[in-house]
Amino acid sequence: MLGKNFCICGLTGWCMEILFTSAGSLLKHDKRMIGQTSLWMFPIYGMAAIISPLYKLIKEKPVLMRGSIYTLGIFSFEYLSGIFLRKYHLCPWDYSDAKTNVNGVIRLDYAPLWMAAGLLFERILVHEKTI
Repeated sequence: MLGKNFCICGLTGWCMEILFTSAGSLLKHDKRMIGQTSLWMFPIYGMAAIISPLYKLIKEKPVLMRGSIYTLGIFSFEYLSGIFLRKYHLCPWDYSDAKTNVNGVIRLDYAPLWMAAGLLFERILVHEKTI
């Protein structure tokens, strides 16, 4: 089941990133709305599969607390994977120009987006009405 969830999370993450970067290109007045991602992102998003067993431990907690836990986990994994990929010149993102960046690999202002993503993955993986 974890392998199936890994694939579901990887594909869902890719789709979300393509939609997000497409919207970003529209904000830059590029009506082509080109979205993009990287093959490296599939296993990174796939790691969200850990939300399913984690949910079993925290399901009684309020949604805001669960979302905060997911956000912290996503930030942690994004930071570690970003530092690792950067070491080999493979990191597909660089947030160095953002005001709220941490070492160029995470953006603290993305916390609400990561909270929403964590809760979305929870909903997809657990198949319960939790939000």
